[in-house]
Amino acid sequence: MFGMREWWRELADLVLPADCAGCGLPRTGLCARCLGLLRGARPRRVRPHPPPGGGLPPVHACLAYADEARAVLLAHKERGALRLAAPLGAVLAGAVRAAAVRETGPEPLLLVPVPSARRAVAARGHDPVRRMALAAAGELRRGGRPARVLPVLRQRRTVADQAGLDARRRWANLAGALGTVAGAGRLLEEGPVVVVDDLVTTGASLAEAARALGRAGGRVAGAAVVAASEPGAV
Repeated sequence: MFGMREWWRELADLVLPADCAGCGLPRTGLCARCLGLLRGARPRRVRPHPPPGGGLPPVHACLAYADEARAVLLAHKERGALRLAAPLGAVLAGAVRAAAVRETGPEPLLLVPVPSARRAVAARGHDPVRRMALAAAGELRRGGRPARVLPVLRQRRTVADQAGLDARRRWANLAGALGTVAGAGRLLEEGPVVVVDDLVTTGASLAEAARALGRAGGRVAGAAVVAASEPGAV
């Protein structure tokens, strides 16, 4: 079902003129200025405040979650503008490189996406973070860095919608919520892990993901996101 829905969206992206997902410029898809904004993004270390209770790896983001960047992320995530996965994946790849800058061995980088709730994936018809992670891994490989996506995280229990929750409630909502699939430990031995997501707000999701991966034997080098919502974080 999802495959057919994605196929129709991709076909529509090719044949139907769309306004710019960032600024709304008519019939441009993604205008030169907004594309330049994405391509010119540079990764920086971000530190959510207040920090999660513990376990948050170093986080790198390339953009502030505002204006055109926010609009592009929402268009991809909520409105199914699948053509945006490639430019967003390129941005994410920059954050991954920064997160794993000390990982110079021959092993591949393992990009582990933070999982979305099944109901959210069903409603959207696609998994936006996994799609961006795949694009990022391809960008890294083209640049000579072995990388692959390892979607081994799963939600162990239902969590509340994070929207409207303050930092402490987000941490409590997600504590212990993630686990790994059977056999994840063997897969995680293949290289250093970078947890990836579209956005960091409080850091609760990234900290919980890192906890679950570490418990399964993963060596978490850091976390990488496209954008940070904390004002002035990037």
